[in-house]
Amino acid sequence: MPMSVTIWHNPRCSKSRQTLKLLTERGIEPAIVEYLKTPPSPDELRDALDKLNLVPRELMRRREPPYKGEGLDDETLPDDVLLQAMHDHPALIERPVVLAGGRAALGRPPERVLDIL
Repeated sequence: MPMSVTIWHNPRCSKSRQTLKLLTERGIEPAIVEYLKTPPSPDELRDALDKLNLVPRELMRRREPPYKGEGLDDETLPDDVLLQAMHDHPALIERPVVLAGGRAALGRPPERVLDIL
């Protein structure tokens, strides 16, 4: 049975497009989740972060307006607050994230996802 692969994808992001192309060129047709339209839940984010071995702030795009506008630059905020903020403002999520076989990788650079396939 082939491995199930999912990509949290933003079609407007060049790294996300490159990562998707890299997968499809290898015959992998991932489930595509346009996370800006269908944001992952806080629990899904926590699961992905565990697989990425990252803490929430490490997966956040700190230059996005909600980061400072919502006070998310406060280093004392608990993880639950950051996870909810990423769900509420999915543009804060660094992309792309690829999930495969119980593992995850951030496609920066895109070739990094090959490590989990």
